[in-house]
Amino acid sequence: MNRDKKTYRILVIEDNPGDFAIVEDLLTEQMEVAVITHAYNYSEVTDLFRMNPVFDIILLDLSLPDKNGQQLINDILEISSLCCPVIILTGHTDIDFSIKSVAQGISDYLLKDDLSAAILYKSIIYAIERKKNIFELESSQKQFSDLFNLSPQPMWVFDSQTLRFIKVNKATIILYGYSETEFLGMSLMDIKRPEDILKFASEVRKGVGRKEIYKSSNWHQKKSGELIEVEIYSTPIIINNRSCRSVIAIDVTEKNQYENKITRAIIKTQEDERYEIGGELHDNVCQILAASQMSLGMLNGWVPKEKTSFLEQCRVHIKMALDEIRNLSHRLAPAFFDDSTLEEAFKTLFNSFTVNEDVEVLLHYHVSVKKYPLSMEIQLNLYRILQEQLRNILKYARANIIEVNLHIYNNKLKMEITDNGIGFDMGAAKKGIGLANMKRRTELFSGKFEIISSPGNGCSIVIDIPLSKINLPAATIEKGIISGGQG
Repeated sequence: MNRDKKTYRILVIEDNPGDFAIVEDLLTEQMEVAVITHAYNYSEVTDLFRMNPVFDIILLDLSLPDKNGQQLINDILEISSLCCPVIILTGHTDIDFSIKSVAQGISDYLLKDDLSAAILYKSIIYAIERKKNIFELESSQKQFSDLFNLSPQPMWVFDSQTLRFIKVNKATIILYGYSETEFLGMSLMDIKRPEDILKFASEVRKGVGRKEIYKSSNWHQKKSGELIEVEIYSTPIIINNRSCRSVIAIDVTEKNQYENKITRAIIKTQEDERYEIGGELHDNVCQILAASQMSLGMLNGWVPKEKTSFLEQCRVHIKMALDEIRNLSHRLAPAFFDDSTLEEAFKTLFNSFTVNEDVEVLLHYHVSVKKYPLSMEIQLNLYRILQEQLRNILKYARANIIEVNLHIYNNKLKMEITDNGIGFDMGAAKKGIGLANMKRRTELFSGKFEIISSPGNGCSIVIDIPLSKINLPAATIEKGIISGGQG
């Protein structure tokens, strides 16, 4: 018979020399290298453990001269719990006692009368492997607990079904301002903005069933009422047979504010350049053409009658060039003056585009917007968004109706740009620079940018901007691109 060639360090606690000899024979029958230590009583065991011995397994007789029964089990488990598993070897048949012993932490309960080499060997191997697995699991749980509690990033665990918090770390408590006790009485809905709750509930329930990492960006509300932007990374986890999700939340409020400053600086540079080009076209090129038109007028009476048609044709072409350059300069550098409004700028924009007569443009500019003091910055960005989308519609949509709706509701400014064109598959469509620019301009004011389209059903651009964000102090746009007045 092949014996196990591994080395096993075994402590046998047995006061009966005959029983010890039997156990020793059974062990050596299955194990080639069994390093056996024998203790006759509990006192010898305590002396042994003062020297910090290393054992793989303890075989314990329940009746020792100086201690026995339940108290012996309790004391042996206490001194051996960190080093190795314990198997009871006894001559007493007591099912209830054996069950209780195993429940306390004893690895196995074997009757001496039924003992064989195979049974004892199998019990030892199972006990050692089980102890090893438990140790690895406990180490893993401790590592997770340390990572969770000591992480500088806010982390929490929530129930996938109820969305209630189960566990939060210190960083979460510091960021949100709630105590641990308060968090454990709350759900994810309690840190959401009221206007986001319905949509968020739907999104979360879709995300919690995913087995992969679920990422999303959200607005959260602290206990103080302050709003923060967070990036969420969520993974599934099982706790006490409950389906849960572990979450890492990264506060990106400052990062996004910094990026918005960069975006504003880029937009300002672009607007300055557009204004300069538009100004040059309007003030210089238009003046040259106007002077040429006047010079042509001075040729009246000097040109032979048979050549006057050419003169008139030159005048027509110059007038066309003047009109085109004025339209182009207005698109490059829209000016909102005291006697002009954003509504009028929109209408001018419609007229400045070369729109086919078959295309109907409808503007619904609600009185609520007319009465609201929109900042110059938001006016310019709304203008640029409309300008960009009109360009997309005229280039790709093949629409004959374009509808623009601007109104205020639920403390938000909403602009919708809709066409009845051919639409497109949003999943297959490539997102170009134009759409990215519109989205970026919207997000400057913490707004939401949404595209709704499908083949054959036209396209809608929907922009929602909180009123609390549209009049925040921002870098003024120089060189008179926007001056005075309000829309």
